[in-house]
Amino acid sequence: MRSRVILLATLLLAATSSLRSDAIVITRAMLASTIAEIFIEKDSVFVRLEIGASDIPAFRNAMPDEVYRALGLDAEPWADRLDRFFAEDFVITDGNAPLRGAIVGLQARERIKRDEVTGEPVPLAADEEAERVIELRLVYGLRGTPSSLTLEPPRSDRTGAANIGFITYHRNLPVNDFRYLSRRETINLDWADPWFSQFENRNLRRQFFAPISAFLYMEPYEVRKEIVFRPKDLEAWVDLGLSGTDTIRVEDQEALKQRVVEFLADRAPLTIDGQPVEGLLDRVHFIYRNLRTSGVIEPAEDLDIIQATMGVIFVYPVDSLPQEVTMTWDLFTDRIPRVPTTATDEAGSLPYILSDGDNVMRWKNFLTNPTSTAFVDVSAPPRYRILFMALTVLAAVAMLVVANRYRLTIPERRIPRMPIAITAMGLLGVIGFSFPRAFGAGVSDAQAQEVVHGLLRNVYRAFDFREEGRIYDALEESTTGELLTEVYLETQRSLVLANQGGARAKVKEVEILDGDYSGVAGGGFVSHVTWMVKGSVGHWGHIHQRVNQYEARITVEVVDGQWKITGMELLEEVRV
Repeated sequence: MRSRVILLATLLLAATSSLRSDAIVITRAMLASTIAEIFIEKDSVFVRLEIGASDIPAFRNAMPDEVYRALGLDAEPWADRLDRFFAEDFVITDGNAPLRGAIVGLQARERIKRDEVTGEPVPLAADEEAERVIELRLVYGLRGTPSSLTLEPPRSDRTGAANIGFITYHRNLPVNDFRYLSRRETINLDWADPWFSQFENRNLRRQFFAPISAFLYMEPYEVRKEIVFRPKDLEAWVDLGLSGTDTIRVEDQEALKQRVVEFLADRAPLTIDGQPVEGLLDRVHFIYRNLRTSGVIEPAEDLDIIQATMGVIFVYPVDSLPQEVTMTWDLFTDRIPRVPTTATDEAGSLPYILSDGDNVMRWKNFLTNPTSTAFVDVSAPPRYRILFMALTVLAAVAMLVVANRYRLTIPERRIPRMPIAITAMGLLGVIGFSFPRAFGAGVSDAQAQEVVHGLLRNVYRAFDFREEGRIYDALEESTTGELLTEVYLETQRSLVLANQGGARAKVKEVEILDGDYSGVAGGGFVSHVTWMVKGSVGHWGHIHQRVNQYEARITVEVVDGQWKITGMELLEEVRV
């Protein structure tokens, strides 16, 4: 029956048009049979419904006569059924009586496939077939600016209740993430600042509800403090020049950033292992945030002052992973009595809510087995050093024997034995050092892979440091000559997250996937190798993952007693 109804509805509602989805979601409610997007504007409430076949009976009173009769129901004038639909089925009340509604669109179309985390439209796979649904668009007139609205979905009766996933916007700002609308829900409206509009049911509160939040990230060589906020809220403490405006224009954004940084530079101070520390400004950006990711708004654009969000990052260099970090918070108002914070280390994130009576975030190092940040030893095989020492000693002994036996002289002068020995040791030392380069390294494939893995790991580990000088010093232990700068630039490029304003992922794992190795004259080898790099960076309250795969020809030789990369030809780079 239901398949026949949806087919009939499709034929009756042949006209189609595109539909844009702005859903921001947190649950699988976006996969419900019916999707409701509710937009509360100054003088009306607009509702866009995407009704699946199984829910058509619950919306029967809004369906045309042909669909209504196909459900096996007795004929009834559509106008009468519409009155009942707005009074009893999909009801919106302003506290006094149901709002008067009207249908402004009814058509059949394909269901929009939505991302299971963000709710944003995503393309169908090549082998997927879109479900047919009915789009129903409704408008409810508002009586003034009510302090609250109550939403009531179709009641459960002999036809069953609808399975509705919904999201609500107040002046285009999402009030809730995608949730199920299964019962009567009331939303309290803040017309002056819709950011503070919220449902009475706390389960419907959106994830990013806080106008200000703070994040600490603890890493072996730095502590980062990030503060995410609305400039509109920061004006409770400092004049940012936003009074009387609805838009933050592009041409005003740089000056605004400067004023924000000056204000926040000495706020929320940190102590590391009991010592007060001063942070260094790393970045300040206008950002976007959703349930899957966050990032920098690039290129810059004019921003609605209600929704505009900024992020400021301060860094605190350290020599090793701290044992204790504290942050003291003093930015509270009547509208912002609590500030959510999170302290993150490699074991995960620890959330904490700060308030005026409990304003210190404290992180302690409870890691029992932290990831090692030590560099891999890539010294040349010990036999080279043993060979060098043995040849040198043998050379010295041989020359002393020769000198003693033949008593080398020149007219009127005898040559002392010691200078002869020292000279011999020097000459044979050069020969001994050059021996492995002249006759080949002779390493096995397993040994060569171990060397390549260690060198690659050390290259990425160098970027755990923040200062360019320390990175170069670390890279010099694994690369040589002009290749050093090339490796620096290429590795830095691969680790930077393009949409994060310069944030750099920290590598957690380097894995050799495949490789073949061949010796070359000069005591080294060439590796045609494929490897995978896994990294992450905490940013704006999210943990951003980065996985890249590379294929390259790498030349490795012994330089100054250590294996080093002396040549690299990158063949392929793939973002996994």
